[in-house]
Amino acid sequence: MNRKEKLIARFLGIPSDFHYDEMVRLLGNFEFEEVKKGKTSGSRVKFMNPEGIPIMLHKPHPSGTMKQYQLKQIKEVLGL
Repeated sequence: MNRKEKLIARFLGIPSDFHYDEMVRLLGNFEFEEVKKGKTSGSRVKFMNPEGIPIMLHKPHPSGTMKQYQLKQIKEVLGL
């Protein structure tokens, strides 16, 4: 099992300690890129893939740990 597969398997388990940085890597594996909205877009973050499918979420702070409802929503968008 390579790193990409391990990350996907971890994500599918909807862990309570899934970090935002892991989410950025995961979405990158599915060709999603962060869309920058000027100098200060705040904690609202948008990711888009080449087909134009958006994923919008709040960047968690201060801990960086994603909420489980966010993981479930992203899982649904990714079709996993």
